[in-house]
Amino acid sequence: MAITVSEKYRSRRLGNERAEIGFVVRGTDDDIAARNAAEAEAPTSYDGKQYIDTEVGEIGPNLWVATALYESNLVSQPGDSSSSFEIGGGTQHITQSLETLGAYAPSGQTAPDFQGAISVSRNGVEGVDTYVPSYSFTERRTMAADDVTNAYRYQIFSLVGTTNSATFFGLSAGECLFLGAVGNKNADGDWDIDFRFAGSKNATNLVIGDITVASKPGWARLWVLYDDVDDATTHRLIKKPIAAYVERVYDPGNFSLLGIGTS
Repeated sequence: MAITVSEKYRSRRLGNERAEIGFVVRGTDDDIAARNAAEAEAPTSYDGKQYIDTEVGEIGPNLWVATALYESNLVSQPGDSSSSFEIGGGTQHITQSLETLGAYAPSGQTAPDFQGAISVSRNGVEGVDTYVPSYSFTERRTMAADDVTNAYRYQIFSLVGTTNSATFFGLSAGECLFLGAVGNKNADGDWDIDFRFAGSKNATNLVIGDITVASKPGWARLWVLYDDVDDATTHRLIKKPIAAYVERVYDPGNFSLLGIGTS
């Protein structure tokens, strides 16, 4: 007996990611033969979705109902990209305030002027932990297997712990720190790679006591030197900032070598 396959009336179901088409299979008592016959009849794609499987169920002698299943191609293709970010806060230890809002002493006395130094003692300046903005983001790129060579992986490795030498995803030079990357092969053999970054704002004209710091790149380290200075009002030796230093602690890197774009 010949096996015949016909599409069921009003059997098509269509969703955003999945779809199905129903068939009726006649002429066999073998489930595998019924499935193979329905699979051969099913189109390889439907509404842009790819065929993934066919299910069959027996409903009578030599009579089967079959359902062809379709899904959107969820595997990333070379050139695909996505982005994510997180903006929040973290702690930073500082020894200088932005502004001294008040200084108080017993009646008839004057509080020493520490020029914004925080928690000053005879032994030094303790400072305080403050909550500061934090910005991190991830760029995912799908790259062809042939492009993710050992040399390219080493290039990624070489750029970890460097800051951007040019504007990168809206961050000016010196504001973006490359934290590293994680790569995974997808079902097509291409690479899905997550590149992770953190941002810190550049600053200019920072006032520290009588000192003005002209420029501080976002990921540079600023520290202040304090010394015992005679306070002209109280005639006491007190801790005051006498110098400020901006230290580069990360090398600049050419992030264009990552090959993921700049905006």
